[in-house]
Amino acid sequence: MKGLLLRLSALDADAASAVRVISFFDTLVAQHAGLERLVASTAELAECPVGLSVPETGVWLRADEDGRSLAEAPPPAASRQLEGGGRVWLERAGQPLPLDEIVLERFAIAAAVLLGETRARLSGLDDPALVELAVSASAGDAERSRALHLLGFSPLTPIRVLAVKDGPLPEPPGPQAAIGDRHAVLAPAEAIVPDGHTIGIGPAVPAMRAQQSWQAARTAVRLTTPGVVDAVTWDQLGALGPLASRIRPEEIDEIDDVRALDRLAEEPGGRETLDVLTAVVVTDSVRKAATLIHRHHSSMAGRLARAGAALGFDVSSPSGRFRLTLALGLRRLRDS
Repeated sequence: MKGLLLRLSALDADAASAVRVISFFDTLVAQHAGLERLVASTAELAECPVGLSVPETGVWLRADEDGRSLAEAPPPAASRQLEGGGRVWLERAGQPLPLDEIVLERFAIAAAVLLGETRARLSGLDDPALVELAVSASAGDAERSRALHLLGFSPLTPIRVLAVKDGPLPEPPGPQAAIGDRHAVLAPAEAIVPDGHTIGIGPAVPAMRAQQSWQAARTAVRLTTPGVVDAVTWDQLGALGPLASRIRPEEIDEIDDVRALDRLAEEPGGRETLDVLTAVVVTDSVRKAATLIHRHHSSMAGRLARAGAALGFDVSSPSGRFRLTLALGLRRLRDS
């Protein structure tokens, strides 16, 4: 059916063409298609972005001409109000096509029917269940936008998702929920992250993309070192972030620098030596590193020299610090 509207309009906006458009939407309603499918199918039919918004319930959906979900504010567009509140729209660039009006009309009718079928689906859920739905990879955009609305977020509100290793937070900057061995917190993008907890901080995204921020935050928290590096922000990881989200533990085991750190950790006082090395790479001087881990700086030089000899490279040189930073990060990733 993709491109049907353009082809029909190129021929003529006659009654037969209009009937085919009506049949297209009647079929979606008869099949009890979800709202995501309705919006995606309409966008493919019209070959332009389309959207659906119902502020009262928080449902907000937008798709491009290929039916892919969008999470940006739409430009001004031709729209049609829905019975019971809300609207649908067509983002046609240039002049409207002869069949656009009937598409908008049937789009609105189908949306009203399908909204009626899904309106009460999330009633009765508490905040943790709604947070879990908001960051779920399997949730549809309609459910996610509705859950965000019930949590007090609009779909386009910039937020960050926090992954807390030692949660729950006693005073979270937003709603939270236990998901697996982590706590997910939905926080406004400008929220202050509390100190004293092991936290991965996802990138700022429109709330509709909370799942992406959650996945990034889960990777970031795996790169923390409690007591030395308590919070890691995805934005600060740079190229290490995508690498860390893809590499497998067994692949990390094959890296020589990580193996050298493993051997160093097994020596007497090895765990403390790794804390020293971690402090060195997250600060810009030995004195600051010593302060971070509550050691006297005069005791650091000898430990760093022994560590460098065991690793096989100078940890104080620029290239050595880079190698050490990468190896320590990969080792934390593997062990978490």
